[in-house]
Amino acid sequence: MTLRRDFHQHPELGCEEHRTAGIVARRLTELGLTPRTGVGGTGVTAVIEGQAGPGPTLLLRADMDALAVTEEADVPFASVYPGKMHACGHDGHTAILLGVAECLCAHTARLRGRVKLAFQPNEEGVQGALAMIADGLLDDPPVDMALGLHLWAGTPVGEIALAAGPIMACADRLEIVVRGRGGHASAPWETIDPVVAAAHIITALQTVVSRNVRADRKAVVTITQVAAGDTHNVIAERATLIGTIRSFEPETTRQVRDRVRAVATGVAAALGAEAEVTITEGPPPVVNDADLTSRVRAACLTVAGADQVIAFEPVTGGEDFACIAQQVPSCFFFVGARNEGEACDQPHHHPRFKIDEGSLTVGLRAMLASVDHLLGA
Repeated sequence: MTLRRDFHQHPELGCEEHRTAGIVARRLTELGLTPRTGVGGTGVTAVIEGQAGPGPTLLLRADMDALAVTEEADVPFASVYPGKMHACGHDGHTAILLGVAECLCAHTARLRGRVKLAFQPNEEGVQGALAMIADGLLDDPPVDMALGLHLWAGTPVGEIALAAGPIMACADRLEIVVRGRGGHASAPWETIDPVVAAAHIITALQTVVSRNVRADRKAVVTITQVAAGDTHNVIAERATLIGTIRSFEPETTRQVRDRVRAVATGVAAALGAEAEVTITEGPPPVVNDADLTSRVRAACLTVAGADQVIAFEPVTGGEDFACIAQQVPSCFFFVGARNEGEACDQPHHHPRFKIDEGSLTVGLRAMLASVDHLLGA
């Protein structure tokens, strides 16, 4: 808990996790491990060799980065850096994995094969996992399977949620640049107003999911940023819209991308403007391996009662653990961190986001039980 609070008080954004990574590397060294630093930028890895005989290599991953959010949570260990906050629980993930490492190092005689620890940077920037993979995360030794967890504000503390198959969505970045003809705001008939065209595009995009995606599929198209002009009496030359596309199935993803392009360009053309659509592919959906998820569920039942190990309802949030799950059989599960009585009831990325710290113990025990179930002698 002390370590988690230290991380929370000193949040670092993606690719800037130098202090956090330094603490992680030092702790791993104190445990007798040989950490590798600078993996994928500021990532840290280490290998714990089991002593009970040959076996698979199991990767355990935790993300370290914070968000560009100014903290409003009333806690004595609030962020000391304005504009930076652990508003998603990554401070807890890092602390949990360090606790797991300490316990495993004390019980290597029980382990077959080995555990590879991965402390990942820049999950929020959806580039950290790919950067670590490119830097050899899944090699030397080759990884056979992977586990990750997320402290989850949508689930009460004490519960563990997981499910096989797609559980989190792809997370594309959408940018639409609308070009018109600028001029004086007092004479709009002499211009092609990109702001009006952008407004019509935003409205039209609301039909992409409701009128194109099958009712038994999930997808989201959201515009989150609108920018145009510099002053009140000038019609700008261009307007920029930024947002995101979320979905689970490749077919739905392709359909939504195509419709977004067609709607944006078509609406702009109807109003005499032009629209340039750029879709930057983010991480794919997180897809849990069915067999591995079943084994992790069995392990979690030794930590929490049958009524507290629940099915996870897929969400349209994104998570770049998906890039690891594309390469090796993986299970990503969720540890409840919500406690309304303790005001731990705000959603992720909210400036008053807090977790019930009892979730740290549940997460630690669930991860240890999973390792024992998968690698235990």
